[in-house]
Amino acid sequence: MSPEQILAEIREANLSYLMLAQSLIRSDREQALYRLGVSEETAVLIDALTPAQMMKISGGSTLLCRFRMDDDIVWNLLTSHGKGAANDGLSRLHASILLAGRHREAA
Repeated sequence: MSPEQILAEIREANLSYLMLAQSLIRSDREQALYRLGVSEETAVLIDALTPAQMMKISGGSTLLCRFRMDDDIVWNLLTSHGKGAANDGLSRLHASILLAGRHREAA
């Protein structure tokens, strides 16, 4: 992939992320704060963005979203390699609980 293609992909991902974030915030703010991992202040800013502002913000070369799972425990729970389907649901639930706790600590 060429550098120009990578930048185009980043811009597209940014616009999609902003549109999704704004939609989530407008439909269910509490769920959006948890799912996006953003503060109330950030949610207010995203909610107020106009389409032109979203286009301008998404046009940069920096990816706006990032992975929140930054430790092995959560990654292992989410991927649960080699485990059965019954255990998969439990592992995802455990990972969600860990992430929810981290969201509460950050808020």
